[in-house]
Amino acid sequence: MADARVRLTSYQYLVLATAWLGWIFDSMDATIYSLVMTPALKELLGPRGTPERIGWYGGIIFAIFLVGWAAGGVTFGMLADYLGRARTLVITILIYAVFTGLAGLSHTWWQLALYRFITALGIGGVWAAGATLVAEVWPESLRVKGAGLLQSAWGAGYFLGAGIYLLLSARSWRVMFFVGVLPALVAVFTELKVHEPEKWTQARRAAGRPKISELFTPALRRGTLVGATLALVAVFGLWGATNWTPALITELLRPRQLSPSRIARMVSYAVMSLNAGSIVGYLTFPILAERWGRRPAFFIMLLGAAVMLPATFLLPSSYSAVLWLLPLLGFFSNGIFSGFPIYLPEIYPTRIRATGAGFCFNAGRLVAASGPFLTGYLVVQLGTFARAASSIALIYVLGMVALLFARETKGQAIQ
Repeated sequence: MADARVRLTSYQYLVLATAWLGWIFDSMDATIYSLVMTPALKELLGPRGTPERIGWYGGIIFAIFLVGWAAGGVTFGMLADYLGRARTLVITILIYAVFTGLAGLSHTWWQLALYRFITALGIGGVWAAGATLVAEVWPESLRVKGAGLLQSAWGAGYFLGAGIYLLLSARSWRVMFFVGVLPALVAVFTELKVHEPEKWTQARRAAGRPKISELFTPALRRGTLVGATLALVAVFGLWGATNWTPALITELLRPRQLSPSRIARMVSYAVMSLNAGSIVGYLTFPILAERWGRRPAFFIMLLGAAVMLPATFLLPSSYSAVLWLLPLLGFFSNGIFSGFPIYLPEIYPTRIRATGAGFCFNAGRLVAASGPFLTGYLVVQLGTFARAASSIALIYVLGMVALLFARETKGQAIQ
């Protein structure tokens, strides 16, 4: 339990705010493609832009994006241990800001895929640098709460993306990507105000540069395998199913023959509904983790996601019914992500913390990248986004099995 006498300094608040802003735009950027996928690919594919082909090519671009996210997370996680957390945060924010803007200039689906790949390199790196920075700067007794607050930026980013889409959907889908250039301002602020954590500075002086092979030494192997598996499951479920919510809503509304602007508004409200539950989930996970432990908290989220995914995508026959279920789906399938900035920094020492956290959270994306591709394939085979996405729920069983081998870290200070 946190010591009530501990008080945060203005600098510790500043570090959280800076990482939080980096993550909120990170999340907004990841949301943009989900929101504009259908109109963007309809234009880029031209006469070939049928719902089936949009599902197919949309899945391919999702998969390419996740591969880039994985590569960026692992690469920039190592860089954060070499160059520092704050410097890496600046570099990665600039990468995803610039290439998000360039995506708005795409003229073919493969150009869009290329820009999304490079954007994802930066997005993956921001997670590793930001999570490690906050973990090492915040006091130990408040670190778990800080991680939960940091993860809430993802829910806020989804809200921001949906809100911008609501305002700009009447314009070209390209404008949504142009808005993504704004995070570059956060990078400039970070460079000016945030310095490297003292823990990292001391560890860098005391030991040599870490190697990724160290993650598989006897002391760290178990944590690495469990952490990577849990992240794989969470990412596979999110990108293989939950993030297809805009396509689900569009599919549900298609028989009503509504105007494109009306459908855009209803999709935005649905995404906001999903992420209202997500934010509650992000803030609830740290409470569960501190009270019952990291393993029970992960189990609750995994079980809830496995149940709510098919319940949300298959059972409702009306738009209003979906709106009631989406917050519960978001609570579990997105809320689980608060566990990673809490748990992953706890299983690695300072000198290799960003490398380990970045590897675990992102390496599994190379496998999880097949999730969107598989969903796109299942859309063609099963005929609907709802059936395809619901079948992905089985992946959460793998996460429950991995928890049997997880080391409980409740009450342990980071090294």
